[in-house]
Amino acid sequence: MPYFDAVHFMDIQEKQAHLSALKAKFDSYSPITSESWACIQEAVRFQLVKKGEVLLRASQISRRLFFICKGALRAFCTDVAGNSYNKNLFLENDFAGSTVSAILKTPSTFTLECLEDSVLISIDYSSYRNLIFSRGDLKDFYIAYLERNWVIEKEQREVSIVQENATLRYLRFLQQHPDADRRIALQHIASHLGITPTQLSRIRKNIKK
Repeated sequence: MPYFDAVHFMDIQEKQAHLSALKAKFDSYSPITSESWACIQEAVRFQLVKKGEVLLRASQISRRLFFICKGALRAFCTDVAGNSYNKNLFLENDFAGSTVSAILKTPSTFTLECLEDSVLISIDYSSYRNLIFSRGDLKDFYIAYLERNWVIEKEQREVSIVQENATLRYLRFLQQHPDADRRIALQHIASHLGITPTQLSRIRKNIKK
């Protein structure tokens, strides 16, 4: 059975629902066998984290991958003047972590912070990679995941920042995360979209007209 950390308040039904969501996430990229899923379950643990808690600091080496059962996280970078810029926002059913740091065993270039009280499933990245390279179906999943998130969606995001206006980017963001603007501070959404909070407020007012 998987190890459940600090979430004894959760009943078995709730835990299984979260694990089913994780299994569905894997299968959405490439189906995995019951044997591989059993291996994944043995390697994961649940974590309960509070709003404002930091899961990974810039300059630390990333050692865990997180799947968001409930809640929201942000990955942000800070410049020499102390200004922070959101690299990404993560909500339910997203994977979060610094893959580059975990693979290269180098310090992360960003900080991973909880924006809400969150329930996460975490997995040791070293164990995760060992499973991937020892099981063909998990390797297929990993390739499909990298292609979609690190090639296709990354390129689409980069192009949208250059070619699409801020209003369209905001509407696209809401289409992907319909309740995000009620849960996440607008300053974080604005930073994620590459605009100022004032610009976002103006966009929101124009949409409501």
